[in-house]
Amino acid sequence: MSDVLTGIEQPADEEAARGAPRGSGAVRFLLGKLGSALLSLALVVVLGFLLFRMIPGDPVVTMTRGRPVSPEQLAELRERLGVDKPMWQQFVDYIGGLLRGDLGTSYLFQRPVADLLTERLGPTLLLVGTATLLAIVLGLWFGIRSAWRRNSRFDKVSTGTALTLWSMPQFWLGLLLLIAFAGVFPSGGMRYSDTPPDVFSQTLDVAYHLVLPCLTLTAAVYAQYLLVMRSSLLEEMNAEYLTTARAKGLRDDLVRRRHAVPNALLPTVTLVFLQFGMVLNGAVAVETVYSWPGLGLLTYEALSGPDLPVLQGAFLVLAAAVILMNVLADLLYRVLDPRVRAT
Repeated sequence: MSDVLTGIEQPADEEAARGAPRGSGAVRFLLGKLGSALLSLALVVVLGFLLFRMIPGDPVVTMTRGRPVSPEQLAELRERLGVDKPMWQQFVDYIGGLLRGDLGTSYLFQRPVADLLTERLGPTLLLVGTATLLAIVLGLWFGIRSAWRRNSRFDKVSTGTALTLWSMPQFWLGLLLLIAFAGVFPSGGMRYSDTPPDVFSQTLDVAYHLVLPCLTLTAAVYAQYLLVMRSSLLEEMNAEYLTTARAKGLRDDLVRRRHAVPNALLPTVTLVFLQFGMVLNGAVAVETVYSWPGLGLLTYEALSGPDLPVLQGAFLVLAAAVILMNVLADLLYRVLDPRVRAT
């Protein structure tokens, strides 16, 4: 028996013998995740630079289309934009600018890329944040009730509807909603130009324009939360602690709310962080359909050039959002699940 106890307590004794401070495992975990994130971000920078230079099209020709421009003027413009340099030199200039916090100047808008991204980030966060919140609420509500009423008509209809909406391309779903609600809600933009400047009127105007793009993005996203919550809760329904709770005389609603749902929430909470960055990227199609002035529409407009500095900056921001959300999801999972902290 003493040998068995000694074997069980050996890892703790070894850690104490090594003099490892309490919490050193968490520090190593955090440093490892941050290192992986920085490496991923470095790969994104390289990939973003090379990827957009493979897009067919000459930004100088696009900028001067329809204007009488001589070959000398075209050469001068290429030199001013830096696209006449060898690829390796353009890459060095790009990295140097990033290290200085300079994302370059837009070819099409003739403005600093950092200013454009900052200006367009707010509308995108408003759209994605609202849609994500609605998707979480709907997904959890339908997922819990679908699992608790497994194989019922409610379960089949809610799950089937969610899968149907999830399988639709977002731009196509947006076009369908535009046709269905034409004349009821605005077809594009974020606000009317003649709206009074007071805060209340502006807020109502933005909310009115937000309805269709938010509905489109919510319908395309909430199925993931529904299916994960439903699957997690189904795994918990036959657990012994639920049988014990029922044997104590607790009502079925209390068993579900106090015992089953909290234990089934962990995968869904993690999914929220993992999917937020992806939803941010997925807003490109929705913003383009509804002319919502966010990062997605800016990226679409930059593709027509191609406006390389804007494309590189938008790609970097969107990819960084995915990386950041993945790191937060890993950290949150470690906080919520004691089994992960023990490893």
